[in-house]
Amino acid sequence: MTRNRKNDHSHSCFCDRMLNEMCVMDSQAANAFLAQRISSINSISALCEATGADVEEVAKAIGMDQRIGSKFLKASIGFGGSCFQKDVLNLVYLCEALNLPEVASYWQQVIDMNEYQRRRFACRIIDCLFNTVTGKKIALLGFSFKKDTGDTRESSSIYISKYLMDEGAKLFIYDPKVLKEQIIHDLSQPSISEDNPERVSELVTVTSDPYEACQSAHALVVCTEWDMFRELDYEKIYKKMLKPAFIFDGRRVLDHLHAELQSIGFQIETIGKKVTSARIPYTPAIVGPRAATAEPPAKKAKS
Repeated sequence: MTRNRKNDHSHSCFCDRMLNEMCVMDSQAANAFLAQRISSINSISALCEATGADVEEVAKAIGMDQRIGSKFLKASIGFGGSCFQKDVLNLVYLCEALNLPEVASYWQQVIDMNEYQRRRFACRIIDCLFNTVTGKKIALLGFSFKKDTGDTRESSSIYISKYLMDEGAKLFIYDPKVLKEQIIHDLSQPSISEDNPERVSELVTVTSDPYEACQSAHALVVCTEWDMFRELDYEKIYKKMLKPAFIFDGRRVLDHLHAELQSIGFQIETIGKKVTSARIPYTPAIVGPRAATAEPPAKKAKS
């Protein structure tokens, strides 16, 4: 019996295509699950901040459950890179195309939570700096989406910078690997610069020295978990910053230094934990003589 070579070839091509699509689906689903874990622990970090718990302790307890494991349970200012968001959004698109709106909505929430975590952290910075950052110098340490790379694709630092620029903050950015040109390019994108790239040149300075970035700053924001940030001379940094001096640790890289940093005088805010129980009251500089306070009117004696 003679076999139909054309049919065999078509069947082979169909099988190869299906196998390729399955491999792509496997990869996308795997990355979506990892992104989901990060968004899940980040949602718990918000709950911990509201209740006084520590998300690191919660993550440790969760990770001890063998059904879950400890990987990708590090709370932070959100995931970045070229894969996670792209693959989750591909799943969302696929589900919508296949008329699975509930499934699409489920995976969209992973992206929404990531965005919420970034915006929430930026709002926390603004809130702690007495509800305004307009004209205030803020040092951003780290711009890549993770340590040991110069890759900035979908880096949370880009979005933290955007939200602070929207409020008029003056950013001094340091990263040991990311080039100045790359930082300016990322922040000048229309979706980040609000179609006003001139504001980047007005509000952003890229430095080659972390100490220079922190000079006369109101706050220091850790956006990437570079190991070198654990080894900085924070007493030296504190002396050069404006007071009260704030540290916002978006990657939990300074946990082991909290007691020391507080003894130096820093006000510390971090992800998923309340560190500073009471803030230093803000006393604005007095310009000119203070007007005498009028005495309250005397109460009339009852007749």
